[in-house]
Amino acid sequence: MRIGLLTEGGYPYATGESRLWCDRLVRGLPQHEFDLFALSRSAEQEDQGWVGLPHHVGRVRTAPLWTPEDGTPRGSGERGLLARLVTGGGVSYGRRDRGRFAAHLTALATAVCASEDAGADPATDGAPGAELFAEGFYGLAELARERGGLHLALRSETTVRILEAASRARGAGRIVRSATVMDHLAFAAELERLLRPLSLDWYAPGSLGAVDLCHAASGGAAAIPGLLAKRFFGVPLLITEHAVQLRAHYLAAPEAPFGAPVRALLARFHALLAAEVYRQAALVVAGNTHVRRWQQRCGADPAKQRTVYPGMAAERFARVGEHDDQGGPKTLVWAGRIEPAKDLIALLHAFAEVRRAEPDARLRIFGAPAEGEEATTYLAHCRALAAQLFPDEATGAHAEGVSPVTFEEIGGPEIPDLAEAYAAGGVAVLSSVVEGFPIGLVESMLCGRATVSTDVGAVVEVIGGTGLVVPPRNPRALADACIALLRDPERRARLGAAARARALELFTVEQNLAAFRGIYLELISQAPVRREPDGDPLLFATPPEARLLGPWTRPRAAVTGPDRAGVAVAADGAECAVGEGAGETVVAGEPAAAEARAGAGEARAEAVGERAAVRATGREPEPADERAVVGVRGCAPEQMRERVRVCAAADRGPGDGDA
Repeated sequence: MRIGLLTEGGYPYATGESRLWCDRLVRGLPQHEFDLFALSRSAEQEDQGWVGLPHHVGRVRTAPLWTPEDGTPRGSGERGLLARLVTGGGVSYGRRDRGRFAAHLTALATAVCASEDAGADPATDGAPGAELFAEGFYGLAELARERGGLHLALRSETTVRILEAASRARGAGRIVRSATVMDHLAFAAELERLLRPLSLDWYAPGSLGAVDLCHAASGGAAAIPGLLAKRFFGVPLLITEHAVQLRAHYLAAPEAPFGAPVRALLARFHALLAAEVYRQAALVVAGNTHVRRWQQRCGADPAKQRTVYPGMAAERFARVGEHDDQGGPKTLVWAGRIEPAKDLIALLHAFAEVRRAEPDARLRIFGAPAEGEEATTYLAHCRALAAQLFPDEATGAHAEGVSPVTFEEIGGPEIPDLAEAYAAGGVAVLSSVVEGFPIGLVESMLCGRATVSTDVGAVVEVIGGTGLVVPPRNPRALADACIALLRDPERRARLGAAARARALELFTVEQNLAAFRGIYLELISQAPVRREPDGDPLLFATPPEARLLGPWTRPRAAVTGPDRAGVAVAADGAECAVGEGAGETVVAGEPAAAEARAGAGEARAEAVGERAAVRATGREPEPADERAVVGVRGCAPEQMRERVRVCAAADRGPGDGDA
């Protein structure tokens, strides 16, 4: 089948979210064709280019969610007066279209400005807020499809007036009521960016309408094309989330350069969009139970949810995991991106307690700072704290002092890759205060290392009793757990072996691909039959027989050689002439097509007569009738006669169903 893979800020770009997972999914399911529909987040991401794409990726469509410095989205046409309601092609809306735009935007704005505790929960089916949002959302989508882009219309004075009226209406939230004109202008600009997928030219029968299934790699903006493909063409929608977009927005909201009213409006919009995405999706796949609970809180139906863990490349860690060496017996290892959410400050304070109990203990921190100035500053602060807590120690008066805490980067001659980093220690530590799916923890489990982790995100679900879990922001509890494992090598080995076995069972690429292979087939088998405009059923983009080995998938070639034992007819009507000697079927080409078809007809007629004679008299066919046998080259006459007897007894023609 043909899958439309929808992404935002990731695949097929070389940088971004879910890039590696999407690449493994596409490469791991070569029996399906993939069309990619990607939304980029920045000019820098587009400048990085794409990753290499496999041969079964059919088409790639991209569109930006970012705005250039001049404020005009690419492909938006001329810039005009903000008060003019014009489309991307520069064509002005008529009076009727202006009325449609105002009505649909009013419905959407009323839903976004409404207080969450006013009436029913908008994340549930049938709630007034969700109904108004859907009415406005799909109305704007239909207008954009018929008349063109909405970017200038959404940045017009009319949009600001509609938002201002909705924020003053009865039922609006208390914070929203305090919005100023500048707040409405800021939210209008963000709304135009968020609704930019409505104005794309992807919604045509030859684009998203040609796929058999839409698979969004995340919620939010990436799922909007899937919503419209379902509404316009009936294409089923599958959502996969390894981190809930709404939760990510909530966490990032305090850092956004907006006032409280704009943040409240954006949070409300994302909540209503998430509820609509979950309502329309045929299936909602969560990367772990932590994400699954968030999806339910945002309106997902538990009956439509599945949990499929992201797959890891286990072979990268096989050499370390299958080795008996347990690493440094007194060494703790931490690996990952260095940022405030990882709480290395608590880890350093905990290691101070460990050093008091185990003076020979070491802590090796592997990683580089995350992008941004904040992460770089945080790394400098951690280095300064480590130097203060653990001054360089020397074994003698003339020896060089060495700190028990080291900050190292992976890729040098001593630690060439991540597996070697985990191999350097006996215990892997995770000290995060915020975590989704702990990929680093799974990597250490694949290396067969005992782990000490904080109880955040999906840590408990991943560990499953194969490691020690302590509360976050508790250096004393973290230190006690580390000391317990450092002093008990047998327990370390036992937990490490159990951790590796659990990771190989649940968190490999193979199990992830097997799960999605089954989900694709399940959704297609349950989807309603899509029909052509004339009422005939719409066939799959790639019929199943195209993937089956047989003469119908082979190119035509002329039949050569003076001897042909018979002719077989393929499922798609192509004739296959069969001779002797080489052990392979030869497809009849144009030079021998007439003779092949004549021989096939004669063979089928004689085979029917032979079956009738066998049923009437019980006699076997004579050896002279061997030319009616259809098979492969290299069959002896005795083998051919035996096949004819079997076919006649089964009341079927020779060659029907035979290998």
